[in-house]
Amino acid sequence: MGRKGISALFFPSSKTLNSSPSFPSTHISSSPSHTFSESIMEENVENAESIITKWDPDSSSNTKFSYLFQQDRREATDFLKSVKDLHRAMHFLVSENSTSDKLVLAQKLMQMAIKRLEKEFYQILSANRDQLHPESVSGGSKSSNPDDGEDAKLEKAGQSITEVERSSALAMADLKAIAECMIGSGYGNECVKIYKLIRKSIVDEGLHLLRIKRLRSSQVHKMNWEVLEQMIKNWLNVVKIAVKTLFAGEKVLCNHVFPVSKTIRESCFAEITREGALNLFMFPELVSKYKKSPERIFRFMELHGALSKLWPETESIFDFESTSRIKLQALTSLRKLSHSVCIILSDFQSSIQKDSSRTLVTGGGIHPLTESSMSYLSSLAEYSETLSDIVAECPFPGNSSPFPESYTIDRSKPAASVHLAWLILVLLCKLDRKAGLYKDVALAYLFLTNNLQFIVEKVRTSLEQGLNIFTWGKFFSNVTRGTKGLFPEV
Repeated sequence: MGRKGISALFFPSSKTLNSSPSFPSTHISSSPSHTFSESIMEENVENAESIITKWDPDSSSNTKFSYLFQQDRREATDFLKSVKDLHRAMHFLVSENSTSDKLVLAQKLMQMAIKRLEKEFYQILSANRDQLHPESVSGGSKSSNPDDGEDAKLEKAGQSITEVERSSALAMADLKAIAECMIGSGYGNECVKIYKLIRKSIVDEGLHLLRIKRLRSSQVHKMNWEVLEQMIKNWLNVVKIAVKTLFAGEKVLCNHVFPVSKTIRESCFAEITREGALNLFMFPELVSKYKKSPERIFRFMELHGALSKLWPETESIFDFESTSRIKLQALTSLRKLSHSVCIILSDFQSSIQKDSSRTLVTGGGIHPLTESSMSYLSSLAEYSETLSDIVAECPFPGNSSPFPESYTIDRSKPAASVHLAWLILVLLCKLDRKAGLYKDVALAYLFLTNNLQFIVEKVRTSLEQGLNIFTWGKFFSNVTRGTKGLFPEV
């Protein structure tokens, strides 16, 4: 590279250089102090030459096939110091004596040194794929819980640092040192390019092992439910690992290797994780679009519950502006799942109201609609926490309409409890109509009594105490007194 090219490397405009008040037209080389400073800088170039040329990756010596950070860590430290000194010397020579022969040599040495550091950086990332696995990185970043019991503290204190942890710590320290040196010398792009290439392949491989992949809506739509259900089960098993280990660990590593630049940290983390994280969080949305049926509501709620529990970590890990799309996708999946659950619940209510069976149960026994409906409601009650989050946002009639006087509803109870109460009311109203099909009034009231008793017992035994929010006494007294029109229209 010519001297003009070297000058342009550090000062894009020679006009700006000449017009700067910091550089008077009289050459400062006549100053004794400058002569001394210049000699120091040139000496730095000479000192750097010996160690940099020794590790020239294009030389024919043995070092061409060796790795500096593997062979001699002290010499590796000296190498990094020489590169930093060389960079300072180049800045000085460009500003004070741009015609110096040492400047040409310094530029040649810098290119040689950066090529070596690129090779070392790539090798450390590649050779330590296991040691720098996000699981070991994320685990090593966690401090001990101050609330741990004394026995747990003693056990932790007695554990020696494993070889994997030592290797991980050394690799992370070396990567950080090389990155700081390259960025400080103006070669940050080269460093970042290598880092993104290797680390993205590791994260993608991790997601592949977790069986997380990109799917299109058309693919999911064509799947048999049995196949899709297996994919849902797998997703539920691995999503916590992906978020808390894979992505969290990758962020810890990015923060450690690039502490000098928030912009670089954000750029690396976003590019490495964006595609995989979007694939992970898009899957529930694709499932939510699948054909609705009553039994599928449970898988939808399981997906919703898993996403909700991981939302604090998701929001914390992907807190960069460049990763906001990932958070938006997670929220979109939550919203779509909620919508699908609400549709299924609404369809379930409609199926009760529209039941047109006129078959009379012999002896006023338990109607099949009562058994199937209460079995379904009992299963829904097992998801009360997730169901409460969902139905609180749904425009169901029971969320706002007043219940009949014979219902004593505690509105402070979870939203799921209130909504299940509403669905039970819908069922009771339908049973009241079916009782009217009996020509024998006594048999009609026996039918109501038996079915009501079944519902009460189901509430007490299967829907748990938290869902037993009605005053059932009025129902029994009304039934036994033979009051007609026990349940109003819903």
